[in-house]
Amino acid sequence: MDGMALGGRTAVVTGGAGGIGRAICADLAALGARVVVADLDLPAAEDVAGGIGGTAAHVDLADPASIDTFTAGAGPVDVLVHNAGVSIVEPFADSDPAHWDLMWRVNLRAPMQLTRALLPGMTGRGWGRLVFVSSDGARAGSGGEGAYAATKSGLFGLAKTLAREAAAGGVTSNIVCPGPTDTPMVRAVSDRHPDLLGKLAKQIPLRRIGRPDDVAGIIAFLCTDRAGYITGQTISVSGGITMQ
Repeated sequence: MDGMALGGRTAVVTGGAGGIGRAICADLAALGARVVVADLDLPAAEDVAGGIGGTAAHVDLADPASIDTFTAGAGPVDVLVHNAGVSIVEPFADSDPAHWDLMWRVNLRAPMQLTRALLPGMTGRGWGRLVFVSSDGARAGSGGEGAYAATKSGLFGLAKTLAREAAAGGVTSNIVCPGPTDTPMVRAVSDRHPDLLGKLAKQIPLRRIGRPDDVAGIIAFLCTDRAGYITGQTISVSGGITMQ
């Protein structure tokens, strides 16, 4: 299919060693992109990169200096997928402000810093793709995730502003919001609450929990030329549990 190849493009995926991140990296590599798997866990990033012919990079998104070091050596980047995120579940009235700060640094400040560093190169070359992975919990609200939702909600305003500002430079900017997805993080929670996944699936019109490749597929598409007329949009990948 014309317009679906990413040969010659370099893609950076933050949180690339996680459940959804691995699937994103694999799909972008399958389309021909040179993928940089950026993650706090370098051995895991190296494992992912080794399987797709990509490159691993250690980046601590909570540390602005680490981000600066990464972007200084990244070279030209055409695709930037902000997939990494930190979620600490606790009732907001009992939440720890130190947790707010961590989530703000990783979930919102880091995407701002990375984009500010790498966007000028995209607009200068006349082509680029920005994809921000937020959450249906941020879009619709989710119990115990007040601070997480607040930080992930900030991506909506950032991405839509960038869609307007960077359009003349051939750069698109979109948001993808996963719903309940079968990842190691969700599995860890379900181990403590064995009925959780079953209960969630019953609430979803498609009657199953999402898979990482459900999310990766739409992200990969948004990074291609075929999606070149899509920008400033928020797309939910939730099996219909939330609808717009």
